[in-house]
Amino acid sequence: MNLIFNVLEIVTPVFFLAGIGFTWVKMGFEYNVEFVTRLAVTLSVPCLIFVALMKTEIAPDTLQAVSLAAITAYALVTGGSFLVVRVMRLDISTYLAPITFGNTGNIGLPLAFFAFGDEGLGYAVIIFAIMAIYNFTCGVWVISGGGSLLKVIKEPMVWGTFLGAVFLINNWETPKFLTSTLELIGQMAIPLMLITLGVAVARLQPQDVYRAFIISTLKFLICITSAIIAGIYFKLDSIPLAVLIIQLITPVAVTSYLLATKYNDNPNAVAGLVIVSTLLSIVYIPITLMFLI
Repeated sequence: MNLIFNVLEIVTPVFFLAGIGFTWVKMGFEYNVEFVTRLAVTLSVPCLIFVALMKTEIAPDTLQAVSLAAITAYALVTGGSFLVVRVMRLDISTYLAPITFGNTGNIGLPLAFFAFGDEGLGYAVIIFAIMAIYNFTCGVWVISGGGSLLKVIKEPMVWGTFLGAVFLINNWETPKFLTSTLELIGQMAIPLMLITLGVAVARLQPQDVYRAFIISTLKFLICITSAIIAGIYFKLDSIPLAVLIIQLITPVAVTSYLLATKYNDNPNAVAGLVIVSTLLSIVYIPITLMFLI
């Protein structure tokens, strides 16, 4: 019984904040998703990543193991996702990226933080950064053919990750006043992303719900299997392994829908994946956490 309450304490804030965004829109209130997303991606999330990496105490060998495990896991997920797309005779440009990339920012980061505190958040931002770089290059290229190294270099999240890693490795710290400022800005990220997730879900127009259910289920199975294989191979300890699993099993990201809309690549089908996988995650994430905490 205590285990159930512990899991509820972790997942309730995540879905409650998303519910606020969902309710906000359904009540007819305005919410500028583009502005809030830009604020989060260009300012608050980079600050969150930088401070989390700077303040976390991760041994260099653990940092390397987590990074290699994340890269390996995403390689396995990509292979499994490609197989699903081929077997189900789906369009690669529409379905490959949504199946491969989860909502590691909006859901994965807060879950890791609520479940394992600052240590979990430190591991989570490393995995999130690897996913973001992969998504902004290969993911965008699959959808539009427009991915480039220049776009990655321009991303504030990449710079936040790079600088955070430099400070982490060299055991540096910014002056206290600057750390407090960056930390305060970063604290906006998690509630903003969760509320925005609820707003985005409320505005989506899903399509092919039955197919989305099958794909979302296969996505979960591929991701959790890949995370476990990679984590065991690189001999991750219990907490980094748990965070890797949490990050990979997150549902389809709203970013996938935004990219599909931008490049006019069947956005309604992707919307169905976002909604169905998010609803399924309400069930499978708590169950998975019961085995991890």
